[in-house]
Amino acid sequence: MSYIKTASRNVCIFGSGNFGSCLADHLADASHQVLMWSRSASVVKAMNSLHTHPKCHKDHVFPDSVRAVGPDFPMRDTLMNMDVFVFAVPTEGLRCTLQDLKSHLPKYIFEHSAPVPSSSNANLRDPLFIFVNKGIESKTNALTLEIIADTLGREIACVASFVSGPSFASEIVRRQPTTVSVSSLSKAHATRTSELLHQPWFRCYTGTDPIGVELAGALKNVYAIAAGIAEGLGYENNTRAGKYTLTLTRPFHKGLITRALAEMTRIGTAYGAAPLTFLTLAGVGDLFLTCSSKNSRNFTVGYRLGCGESLPEILASLGSVAEGVATAKGAKAIIDKLGITAPIAMGVYGVLYDGVSAGDQARWLMEHPAVAELDLPCDVGSAARELLAKLGL
Repeated sequence: MSYIKTASRNVCIFGSGNFGSCLADHLADASHQVLMWSRSASVVKAMNSLHTHPKCHKDHVFPDSVRAVGPDFPMRDTLMNMDVFVFAVPTEGLRCTLQDLKSHLPKYIFEHSAPVPSSSNANLRDPLFIFVNKGIESKTNALTLEIIADTLGREIACVASFVSGPSFASEIVRRQPTTVSVSSLSKAHATRTSELLHQPWFRCYTGTDPIGVELAGALKNVYAIAAGIAEGLGYENNTRAGKYTLTLTRPFHKGLITRALAEMTRIGTAYGAAPLTFLTLAGVGDLFLTCSSKNSRNFTVGYRLGCGESLPEILASLGSVAEGVATAKGAKAIIDKLGITAPIAMGVYGVLYDGVSAGDQARWLMEHPAVAELDLPCDVGSAARELLAKLGL
């Protein structure tokens, strides 16, 4: 398969972890000039001198058109030359990164009503802001859309694009076929983001429900922990079908994934997302992948919890961020605020933060009384209306 050639863009990627570096590789191979910011001096040195990453994708050689900077934040003159900003930092660190970015750039980039100097880069009137993190900020319970509004302003939030879907970074760098959802409140910006990223092996499908895409991407990490717990406890076929799946032929694994899909659709619908969003690549697609592979960091956390390890020792040796651990806090707060039933997500929270053993929590889930299989809430949308009002919509 040959590359789809587009006009070359200057792209700045914030974050040099698994997904940030794989996107740097993907975009550079498509003839874009990529600057990748890293907090790690060793990553910067290896990327610029050897074109390799010392911490992930270790056997992969990156294109010459990927350049790394850090740990200091990129200079203002460098940022002013960018057409695209991609954010691949964990949700817990995103607010700080965006605050730093705003302090390094002039006001007119963030406020379309502000005057633009005649000498400025014309593309900065409307640069692309792309977010690939998947989580809920634990201290504020905010989605990324709200974090953007709080830091960069509502005008940027209204045009920001969110990329989500079943996409392991290790497979993207090997050009394995990958499909993702690209969503924005602005259809035009979702299309621009899709055009930037789309290749025959990296197919993009656009939409206009970023709230649903965000919730799906965040919640599936919580359910992946549940899937891992079930695997660690030794549950077999029937269990995973209901709650989570490591092997799609195991019924229990299928059951857990199916109930997780119903539960996150219920949460998203109550929040104000479109129910059908949870049947997209960002929803059921990413849920099935993350809940059925030991390559998933969140699944691994759950598996080790199910095997009896403590959360502190797991996180100390994991080597990378499992966003579902922090997201479980924000998810619980949202569930409580919405007043809905979400026993799987609440069960994961209990194991992570209430000291409940994985086995006891599993028994608690299975001893729940019988309920209706399909149960979407009637009182919906108040949370989304609050968020959209913050954006002036």
